[in-house]
Amino acid sequence: MEQSLWSHLPLLLRANTKESVEYILESLWRTRNCGLDSSERRVIQDILNLQNDTDLDPLLVCLRMLIRRCVYENTSKDEIVKLFPNEVLPELQKLLTILLHKFQPLWQQDVLKDKNVVPRLKTMTWNMANADNESTDPAAVINLKLQNDSQFHSGELDVKFQLATDTLEMLLKSMHSIRDQFSITEEVPNGH
Repeated sequence: MEQSLWSHLPLLLRANTKESVEYILESLWRTRNCGLDSSERRVIQDILNLQNDTDLDPLLVCLRMLIRRCVYENTSKDEIVKLFPNEVLPELQKLLTILLHKFQPLWQQDVLKDKNVVPRLKTMTWNMANADNESTDPAAVINLKLQNDSQFHSGELDVKFQLATDTLEMLLKSMHSIRDQFSITEEVPNGH
């Protein structure tokens, strides 16, 4: 970040409470796709007791950059502190570090929702087994290994579930029906 942007961070000290700074950060996150409207800008200007808003834009840009680094780069609490140059007052560093760390998991969840990240299937196995030792009714045990490609929670996830015989039969009938519909669609020439 440019050094001139950092010089605007002390304006946050004009906020009377930690909750006021939280409100500013939450407003910036909430409006990340559309920007602050004029009424929201006035509220933040009032919170910071600014006579005019010439200093507001550089401050907001600096805060948005900090938010993005924390959310998209998955910055740890210890690394958040390292984002600030020495010229930023220690109490301001501490406050922003605490708040950014507090909101980081919530904001990362929002990003995942925005992207609709769904784990992809890596492998699937299934076998027939007795549902439990006391019962002789067979059940299908399905093991799925999912690969999560999300930038925040990568890795594999094992999912195991069991289907009763009647549920398995219904599932197989549905799959056969879908297969039959696809084969009929493939046989019919396009548009006829």
